[in-house]
Amino acid sequence: MFGAFRPSQPSMVGLLWKTPWKLSRTRKANVRSRLKLVDSVIDAVKESGVECAALTKALQLPKEHEMPARDKYTVFSRHVKGYRKGIHKVPKWTRMTLRTNPKGF
Repeated sequence: MFGAFRPSQPSMVGLLWKTPWKLSRTRKANVRSRLKLVDSVIDAVKESGVECAALTKALQLPKEHEMPARDKYTVFSRHVKGYRKGIHKVPKWTRMTLRTNPKGF
């Protein structure tokens, strides 16, 4: 129990991942830059003249400068008290399009 291989406090209580409850300034800046990069890719594909269903769907999404901060950094969740949770709590959130939320939330 008191040797070199004693269990740490998180492993004793079952806490596996230490996820902060809110995003830091740098992580918010990374979110904004990621959204801007996606917007630039969508614009480049639009200007190339290619037409497909995925492009029309992507053009309906709001751009980074049109989104309020609430939509950039939080996402709707019916299981949370205020119906919003931090975007970094969503699994694989850097690879998903989380720009739209239900009306009123």
